[in-house]
Amino acid sequence: MNRKKSSKIITMTLLIALMISGCGEKAEKKIVKPTFDLSTAKQEIISANKAFMNFLATKDSLSLANLYTKDAKFMSTGAPAIVGRKNIQSALSGLINSGITRANLSTVEVWGTENLITEEGEVSLFVEKAKVYEGKYLVLWKKVDGKWKLFRDIFNSNLLVE
Repeated sequence: MNRKKSSKIITMTLLIALMISGCGEKAEKKIVKPTFDLSTAKQEIISANKAFMNFLATKDSLSLANLYTKDAKFMSTGAPAIVGRKNIQSALSGLINSGITRANLSTVEVWGTENLITEEGEVSLFVEKAKVYEGKYLVLWKKVDGKWKLFRDIFNSNLLVE
């Protein structure tokens, strides 16, 4: 055989071998990670706020406290932070016992990731039909066991104190 013909046969044999070996390989599986959807998270937080308002209206401080993480902080104007779910329950029970009958929470905006969301909102508290408090808040929500829970809750009044 001449050298040119032999070189072509070897090249063709290698190409066929490469094609055959490539056909037997399994296609690489790509793991598709679900993407985080902030608008869905916002709706979940709005739903949690509705539960908060309902629990307050029904004077259920235990269910209110369970909306918070175990290591949550509740931070109001002019007072030290209240730390932990049990202490937060006590504070919320005090709020209910003070005569507060209803809250209105309104989400202004949310930012964040699949694990932590910051919510900016407005709050009003009522005794029956009379508005007794108006303020704003920032809540850091933390994903715990697939549910958004209040992790840091800070709020202050819009009203001037003289």
